[in-house]
Amino acid sequence: MIEPRSGTVTLLFADIAGSTRMLAELGDGYGAVLREYRRLVEEAAMAEHGSLLDTAGDGVFYSFPSARGALSAALAAQRSLRDHPWPADTRVEARIGIHTGEPLTSDESLVGMDVHRAARICAAGHGGQILLSMTTHDLLRGTALPDATLRDLGEHRLKDLPHPERLYQATAPDLPSEFPALRSLDNWPNNLPRQLSSFVGRAAALDDVRARLAETFLLTLVGPAGVGKTRLGCEVALQALDQFPDGAWVVELGALTDGALLAETVASTLRIKEQPGTPLLQTLADHLEARRLLLLFDDCEHLIDATAEVIGPLLQAGGDSRILVTSREPLAIPGESLYPVATLELPAPEGATVDDAADTEAVRLFVDRAVAVQPTFVLTAENTAAVIQICHRLDGIPLAIELAAARVKALPPAQIASRLDDRFRLLTGGSRMALPRHRTLKAALDWSFDLLTDAERALLVRLSVFAGGFGLDAIEEVCGGDVVDTDDVLDLLTRLIDRSLVVAEISAGEARYRLLDSVQQYAAELLAADDPEGAINVRHQAFVVELVERLGAAMLAGGPPGADAPFRQLVAERENVRAALQRADDDPSAAAQELRLAANLGRYWEIGGLLIEGRSWLTRALARTDGEVSDLRANALTSLGTLAIQQGDFAAATTAHEKALATQRQLNNPNAVAYAASNLANSWAERGELDRARELYEEALAILAALSDPRASALAKLNLADVADRQGHQDEARRLVDESVETFRAERDPIGIALSQGRGATFSLRHGDRADARRRHDEALEIYRMFGDGRGVARTLMFIGDIVALEGDMDEAERLYREAIDQRWALGDRGGLATACDRLARASALADPERSARLIGFADAQRDAIGASLPSQDATERDELIGSLDGRLGTAEFGGLRHAGRRLPLVTVLLPSPAPAGGSGA
Repeated sequence: MIEPRSGTVTLLFADIAGSTRMLAELGDGYGAVLREYRRLVEEAAMAEHGSLLDTAGDGVFYSFPSARGALSAALAAQRSLRDHPWPADTRVEARIGIHTGEPLTSDESLVGMDVHRAARICAAGHGGQILLSMTTHDLLRGTALPDATLRDLGEHRLKDLPHPERLYQATAPDLPSEFPALRSLDNWPNNLPRQLSSFVGRAAALDDVRARLAETFLLTLVGPAGVGKTRLGCEVALQALDQFPDGAWVVELGALTDGALLAETVASTLRIKEQPGTPLLQTLADHLEARRLLLLFDDCEHLIDATAEVIGPLLQAGGDSRILVTSREPLAIPGESLYPVATLELPAPEGATVDDAADTEAVRLFVDRAVAVQPTFVLTAENTAAVIQICHRLDGIPLAIELAAARVKALPPAQIASRLDDRFRLLTGGSRMALPRHRTLKAALDWSFDLLTDAERALLVRLSVFAGGFGLDAIEEVCGGDVVDTDDVLDLLTRLIDRSLVVAEISAGEARYRLLDSVQQYAAELLAADDPEGAINVRHQAFVVELVERLGAAMLAGGPPGADAPFRQLVAERENVRAALQRADDDPSAAAQELRLAANLGRYWEIGGLLIEGRSWLTRALARTDGEVSDLRANALTSLGTLAIQQGDFAAATTAHEKALATQRQLNNPNAVAYAASNLANSWAERGELDRARELYEEALAILAALSDPRASALAKLNLADVADRQGHQDEARRLVDESVETFRAERDPIGIALSQGRGATFSLRHGDRADARRRHDEALEIYRMFGDGRGVARTLMFIGDIVALEGDMDEAERLYREAIDQRWALGDRGGLATACDRLARASALADPERSARLIGFADAQRDAIGASLPSQDATERDELIGSLDGRLGTAEFGGLRHAGRRLPLVTVLLPSPAPAGGSGA
């Protein structure tokens, strides 16, 4: 492969006309013919200093430093192909397309629109024909041509190109000059609308739809308002036009209001006259049966029954024609295949670079349409985050993104993003040539809403009370009643899904539903008008409070079955929980409700690493109920202290736990006093006040022993064992752990056994008994896996990884750490994820210090995001690792890699560093 030239170059594409037929005729002999063809074209190109860029199938792609050289090579190639002694009855003819431009350089080739244009010019020709773009023609004007003349063939629409191209044919006295009409869109029968803007993205969707069309006679593109069904359908028809000799025809239904006129509209589109004595539908069916054409019914949802009644008989007629439909809901007739049109690909919501964002469909569309109204617009480091926010807030819906991009002539992206809460006033001003419902986002949604029944409308409006997703049980509990019969909710929901107004998402065998952000905002405005007393909001609030209390209690209880299930349920409902908290916080009379929510979410915030969020809500709820003496308030104080410990704020943790203990003493609940004493002891232990911690642990143990609560006593012994070991009382620590293990075995409490064995393994490893530590951790891991306790699995995997690393098996240690990372990631546990990344950084420090530095930076970012801190022992080990890496890499390189790790996605951070040039890497 020769180094491609950059800058202004002339591109030449050539391929064999009729290669499929030739391959069928020659069989194995086709390979020799193809090699000779390539050799002859190569000799002609090399003589004019051409650079070979690519070969694919029977096509070849060259670049030339001059337009004259490219034309000379094309003429020479055609003469060589004409004069070569091919096998008997074989005639090899090439069609050649030439275009001059400034393509982009990528690896060893050239890419970009100019390359695409040259390929499409080639594809429009016939065997033996040489076609040139107007750009190349203009460069050749006034120069001495190589015994050739250029004939103007006029403007032609070429597949995939947004604007017509003026084409020229190069002719020479000794070469053929007369050819059939060009293979351009203008020369295939069709009424496809000329697109005045570029088609952005959806390459995979185009391929998928074309492949599906080859397998089915009726394909319906379904999707929500503004998702781009019409544009995708028209683009598919354009790309597939050469497969339908009788053309591609669009039946525009958007402006049609009377379904009785649909058959006449189809006949008018196909220019078919009604036959006396023959039903019009029969005439249409006979026409399709005798031809191969593509019929696109566009915008059918308002005439869904009439469309089904027309298309049904056409399908039964047979023949090889195809029908493509765009609609917000299926036709629901036999033979129909569905293709849901997805919203555009979105970049990562945070941390994406300019290049990363520009590679995604949604951002590319925004930039393309922004440049159309503001030619100086450029995606930059300063505006990328705002553009990403716009695309996410608009759910990747093309219509909404185009309307937002049109505002850049008046507002920068940051201001557009800030005004999306009032998007129905912002996103107006669409093309005057479009149907009214396509000119504004609100008009598009009005159109969908007006097609619903009263019950469907009522359910859609009520669904807007949910934030994020929701399940069927929640819908029935919150939205049922009056016009929405609870028994009909599933049927109504299904119809809203069919109409692309509700999105269904199935994960782990369970269905959840959501509204696109624009639909949610639209429906919420209607709910505010329809329900001024806020009855639906009250029902949603009651549902969330009951859910949080039930799942919060289950998380505190812990243990099997499905130890992670309550946490995962709360993760799924997190936006609804936040909405309920905010609603309670905004209501002066809802202080008690806010406390109920916050007090039951402490464990969720702890496991999820939502330390800053959790402390904020707990602090507000406690401030509003100051002076209250209740178990609920004591629980909130306990949660506040627990989160403060994870943030390293030990003074605040101690204060919160002291208040919780004092409250429980006032309430005179011995069991609760014991737990509160243990929690206060935890904070003193973290501060190194081991004597104070021991005193409180012993108090808790005495209370629980008197209550004859063996499980709680066993947990208290584990806490006391930790202090005993740190005070140097190793025998006492081991005895307490073993007693706890035996208690949990007697109580048949597997999770308790796992906790005890994990604590005992920590002591064994601390004192050099790796074998005992591994034995205990292995038993704990088996239990955690059995009961689906992801947090326990991740924690134990890290501990086993530590043992394996000490034994020198760094490959196995990395495997264990990476599995722990996967578990933490799945749980959304950013604090645990940071700890696991630190462990992997330590394991890979010798072999790959660069990756180790990036992992440390990534862990920094996770802790900063949640406000977490490291325990003192872990901090010491991490500081030692950082010092070692700084010494090996140098302060500047280590700092740069660490900073890079803060901004990189996890999948990139985990990759090994590339090997240095000329070497095999570290």
